[in-house]
Amino acid sequence: MGAAVAVDFSDARSVLAFDVGGSHITVARCNLKDFRILRTARAPLPSDLTCDEFLDLIHGLSHEMLPNSSEPVGAVLAVPGPFDLVSGVSHMQHKLKSLYGVDLRKALAERFGWRSGQFLFVNDAVAFLLGEVHCGAARGARRAVGIVLGSGIGSAFACDGQRVTQGDGIPAGGEIWNLPYGNGIVEDLLSTRAIKGGYAALTGKDEEVISIASGADSDSDARAVFQRFGFNLGQVFRDVLAPFGPDVVVLGGGISRSARLFLPFAQNQLNGFGFKLVTSRLLDQAPLVGAASFWRSGSDISEKAAIQDPERADSLRDDP
Repeated sequence: MGAAVAVDFSDARSVLAFDVGGSHITVARCNLKDFRILRTARAPLPSDLTCDEFLDLIHGLSHEMLPNSSEPVGAVLAVPGPFDLVSGVSHMQHKLKSLYGVDLRKALAERFGWRSGQFLFVNDAVAFLLGEVHCGAARGARRAVGIVLGSGIGSAFACDGQRVTQGDGIPAGGEIWNLPYGNGIVEDLLSTRAIKGGYAALTGKDEEVISIASGADSDSDARAVFQRFGFNLGQVFRDVLAPFGPDVVVLGGGISRSARLFLPFAQNQLNGFGFKLVTSRLLDQAPLVGAASFWRSGSDISEKAAIQDPERADSLRDDP
């Protein structure tokens, strides 16, 4: 279990926000008035975790967040897809396979002794963007896009501070990873496998992205791979995101930490398209803040909590 970091518990009304990542799970207790993070903890998330071990991990981390004086109103889990966010059932088979088909809302409610409507689920890319919209690099933007660059590419769209999944310029469900592009799909060009594959083609070496990036200052092949990645990023965003008319596109995820190597080449492709391309301001805190803001979103709460607990959904609508 990761060591908890205490900050302040002066505000009683709060929610637990979980970011279920690829290798770690992070939890924060967030104030619901201003989404301030009050306390955090982090723990490894082994890929071979059983369902019971996953539930134990969530439950154990939650106890590191609880002062004696008050309890949170509920919990939000920011999760990768595929995941049925309304019912709380994972459809993932590439990782956390033990959760496949499990009713996590019911299982967590039983483990915590809470009502099922006190657990909500949000896509991790959506949580990332909501965090940046409310407290980060997209704050004040009328139209924003969040892009999470990692083993895959996550995406989310927001208008006037609320996520949107349909409308002019928005791909189905706000997903761009599987859109046909070039000789394949978008994710073929904008993911870790694109960088690793490009580097292997030039050098014959199978290296991780972080290793390729760390050697780029002295490795011309590494620089070339990231320059190509940036060119492709700009091309894709010009063709796929520009129709939405965003004011800003915010990049997050592991690859974005190497933005200095590719961002200028992406921006060269976007001159004249009228939107800024920036990196995350909140970094790892973005999905935690975004999960808390998701709780505050009355339409999302009503849609999801009413599925299993109509009374709880009504009470959540009344939260400030």
